[in-house]
Amino acid sequence: MAEYINPDYVPEPEKMNVKKGLEGVVMDTSSVSKVNAETNSLVYRGYPVQDLAENCTFEEVAYLLYNGELPNKSQLEEFSKKERSLRDITKDNLSVIKALPKKCHPMDSVRTGVSFLGCEDERIWDATPETNLDKAVRLLAKIPTMVAADYRFKKGLDFIAPNPSLSIAENFFHMCFGKVPDTKIVKAFDVSLVLYAEHSFNASTFTSRVVTSTQSDIYSATTAGIGALKGPLHGGANEMVMHMMIEIADPTKAEQWMIDALAQKKKVMGFGHRVYKSGDSRVPTMKKYAQVMADAIGDQKWMQMYNSLEKVMVEKKKIYPNLDFPAGPAYYMMGFEIDFFTPIFVMARTTGWSAHIMEQAANNRIIRPLSEYIGSPQRKVAPLSERK
Repeated sequence: MAEYINPDYVPEPEKMNVKKGLEGVVMDTSSVSKVNAETNSLVYRGYPVQDLAENCTFEEVAYLLYNGELPNKSQLEEFSKKERSLRDITKDNLSVIKALPKKCHPMDSVRTGVSFLGCEDERIWDATPETNLDKAVRLLAKIPTMVAADYRFKKGLDFIAPNPSLSIAENFFHMCFGKVPDTKIVKAFDVSLVLYAEHSFNASTFTSRVVTSTQSDIYSATTAGIGALKGPLHGGANEMVMHMMIEIADPTKAEQWMIDALAQKKKVMGFGHRVYKSGDSRVPTMKKYAQVMADAIGDQKWMQMYNSLEKVMVEKKKIYPNLDFPAGPAYYMMGFEIDFFTPIFVMARTTGWSAHIMEQAANNRIIRPLSEYIGSPQRKVAPLSERK
């Protein structure tokens, strides 16, 4: 359907300029995280994300996002004990995931699994801070189980139950592959979860807050966030990065590939960011651990390609990689199928979504922006017989 734009449209002088994509619009306040564009740094509750990634586990960061402070030893033990006790999902939920078409995207599977989880919770309309925090931990515990179950089912393999003696990162490898890899690989994966956990008012987080602002439930808000994250301009970019690298195939051809892509004005995934202008602060850490993966598997192909592509883009366009660029090859070298990269992102980002959902609910006002109408002026409805 062609878009109609009124040729006589004149902007009303008293209205603000339209901000396409809400670029530059400050919608609300938040204490969860901040992107410092001037210093290219990202902080969670005041802590630089690169420091958290190197010095804290994903469980510690989840606690921080939910509670505002890093846990002490006893708090972490209590939090981890609860999370590990909640990892199992019901046979009904497993059956729903297994019954989905094998060709459906894993993001559709996890979206459906979370929606079903909400259907099973009798406290669906209980949105007290205590109950929402409990639901947030349940999502943190159960989403990896759903993703791993779907991973196994799509390969025609049996479900592997979660192991409560393992960390979140270790347990996910266990549930997907039936074994836990070397500690260096587990650390690289854990770091990726920390880096993906939260990122201010991005598209999926904003979507979750919009749904929460209507006083809907945390499962609906999380499901909506998953839907937003699925898009290739958001979470799905890490998948597109790896597809691009596989298309290039040969590291020696990467530089010319990028030169040609830029000349043809092709969209190159994994580069650029609306907020960061001089480089994503998460990239150096993730690139470091992508290199750890290359060393661990004894294959430098993807990192050689990474370096060539990055070099041309920065030299030619002064555009820097975002987190998806190193995360894609890192996950591929860990052995994960490409279409599961974004569900892994969900496993991490559910912490940030939940923190924002609870923050929105605590001081809520329904999010309802305006639009500036550019269609036909008001007119009368002609009788059917008189319409041309």
